[in-house]
Amino acid sequence: MNEDTATGAAAGPSTSSGQAETVTPQNGATGEQQGGESDLAAELTAARAKAEENYNKFLYAMADFENYKKRIERQLAEISLAGKKSVLTKILPVLDNLERAVTFEDSEALRDGLEATVRMFETALSGEGVKGVSLKGMPFDPRLAEAIATQTPPEGVDEGTVLDEAHKAYTIGDEVLRPAQVVVAKGGADS
Repeated sequence: MNEDTATGAAAGPSTSSGQAETVTPQNGATGEQQGGESDLAAELTAARAKAEENYNKFLYAMADFENYKKRIERQLAEISLAGKKSVLTKILPVLDNLERAVTFEDSEALRDGLEATVRMFETALSGEGVKGVSLKGMPFDPRLAEAIATQTPPEGVDEGTVLDEAHKAYTIGDEVLRPAQVVVAKGGADS
């Protein structure tokens, strides 16, 4: 074997031009570095793709949530309006009766018209679960009333009794819608 052939074989396979090509060993330090770098690059690319996918999912979820909030706000506004309409349509006939009562020339007819109007109001409120509570003659209850004045009680009336109401109390279910404003018996001969 001549020297050129031995050199060419040691240097590696020859190219078509007759020059030798260097081959990097696969098990050497340089091969491990390249393999590790390509693995890290692949992992980084996959992580970026996953992050992009998660970010897009987040944006879609936020858009869905905003749409949900707007839909719920619209529905609540519609429910509120329907509730108002329901109550107001029950009150309008009462207004009609008041307008008719104003045109009466006869005082007895006016009184009858106003009494009918009060009954219509009570019916409309009752339909909404509102109930009037009269406290006159009852012991003062701070849960249902606020005292706006005190007065010496007449003979035979206990102290703390409601003598008069400026405004009646109204409840809706078990809750006080509006407390009464009352005059309460206080003081007297026994004090």
